[in-house]
Amino acid sequence: MKPDFEKQKLIPAIIQDYKTIEVLMLAYVNEESYNYMLEKRETCFFSRSRQKIWHKGETSGNSQIIKKMYLDCDKDTLLIYVEQIGVACHTGNYSCFFNEVVKYDNDIEINNILQGIYNMIDDRNKNPKENSYTNYLLEQGIDKICKKVGEEASETIIAAKNDNKNDLIGEICDLIYHILVLMYNRNVSIKDIKLKLSERHKVEGNKKSQNKRGDY
Repeated sequence: MKPDFEKQKLIPAIIQDYKTIEVLMLAYVNEESYNYMLEKRETCFFSRSRQKIWHKGETSGNSQIIKKMYLDCDKDTLLIYVEQIGVACHTGNYSCFFNEVVKYDNDIEINNILQGIYNMIDDRNKNPKENSYTNYLLEQGIDKICKKVGEEASETIIAAKNDNKNDLIGEICDLIYHILVLMYNRNVSIKDIKLKLSERHKVEGNKKSQNKRGDY
C-alpha cells in the first residue's frame, strides 16, 4: 500500500513523537523521499522552498527514527510516529507547534509534562550537554541519584511541616524530577508506572465493590 504519486506529486506528512503523541512538525513527501523512508526507517522530505530532497537531521543531527507510519483513508496524507533525536524545530524548540493561538483551559496534562521531562533526560544521556545537571547525575550513577532522591524527600517533608504551600510545591517538583532521573537510570518508564497504578486502581475498585472501603 502506497500513495498514488502519479495523481499527487507531494503529500503532507504529520510527524508525532511516538511516546507522547505530541505533534512535532508537518512536512511534504514525494515518491523518492517516501521510498527512502521505507528503506532507511528515518524521515525524509521534499523541501518546497529549496526544491530538493532533505533527510531530516542530515546537517543538524536532529534525526527522526520511524516507529510507525500510516496512510489516511484517501491515501494522500501520512501520519508518522518517530523517535525524535534532539529537537524537531530549526528554532531549537522540541516541536514546531509552539506559537499558542487559543489557550487550552486546563493547560498541558501532567502526563505529557512528566513524559517531556523523561524525554529530556533521555536526550541528555544520548546527547550530553556541558554543565548539564542531568548529565552530572547520570554520570555519577545510582548512588548519587538515590542520595538526591532522599534529600529531596526530606526537604519535601520539612516544607510540608512548615505549612508553606509555595515551598512545598517547589520541593515536590524537585522530588519528582529526581525520581524521573532514578526511573531512567533503572530503565523504568512512565508507561510502567501508569500500568502499575492502573492495576492497583482496578484492584482497589474491586475491593470497594466488595467491602465498600476501597482503601488505596
